[in-house]
Amino acid sequence: MVRTGREKMLEQAADFRAESDVLYDLLAPLSEDEFKRPTLFKEWTTNDILAHLHWGNMQADLSLNNEAKFLERFEAMKKLRETGAGMTMRESTDLMLEGLSGKRLLDTWREFYGPMSDRFASADPKKRVKWVGPDMSVRSSITARLMETWSHSQAAFDLFRVERQETDRIKNVAVLGINTFGWTFVNRGETVPEPKPYVHLTGPSGAIWEWNEPSNEERIEGSGLEFCQVVTQTRSIGDTTLKVTGSIATKWMAVAQCFAGPVNPPPAAGTRHMATD
Repeated sequence: MVRTGREKMLEQAADFRAESDVLYDLLAPLSEDEFKRPTLFKEWTTNDILAHLHWGNMQADLSLNNEAKFLERFEAMKKLRETGAGMTMRESTDLMLEGLSGKRLLDTWREFYGPMSDRFASADPKKRVKWVGPDMSVRSSITARLMETWSHSQAAFDLFRVERQETDRIKNVAVLGINTFGWTFVNRGETVPEPKPYVHLTGPSGAIWEWNEPSNEERIEGSGLEFCQVVTQTRSIGDTTLKVTGSIATKWMAVAQCFAGPVNPPPAAGTRHMATD
């Protein structure tokens, strides 16, 4: 049965809320000091991760409901990062959120993402909205928020040594990874290579996910989870069991970036993993 755009929108908004709930459940028992512990993701703390997610959620919500305000706040953030010595993303986000942290930040983030998911669920999935990169559809926007939530959560799960129970909700992330094949190269000022590699993945449920024309020359096969980790840069391709064949597929997996913004170098092998102590 073919799902309508409206049905897909409802499902993806629900998936965004569910992934947010998973992160909330991990963080709810933390002490104030535990929010300050650095992760292996650029030494961001859990406070930094939550602030980044909350700010991004607020901006996505504004892009849907108040484009002028979205652009105003985007320019304000941009100015903070470009003026004088320039603030880092973490510093500027902290300033814009007036230093909100710990359990207050956690509760504020949670109180916002629920109603936000409802607003996206009721929106026209084909409507175009602004973002820091190219404009996108409303459905792509909520998928991007799901991807950001899921990917940044990985650093917290790693820090607190908790194995996340993955579901086929991550297929949303895999689709985003597939759809940003061209973006990865364009963003780096490079010509998009052809053909697109054949991708054959196994989801957490055992479901088979396939994209692009079957090929023995250019192909990627293996774990859907590991593919999602590579395109979101939460793991190095060198730390996965993905089987990558062909020069195009190899180059893509070496630099894959499914999120907007300037070129971000993927992590080196062995640098992002579950904490060992």
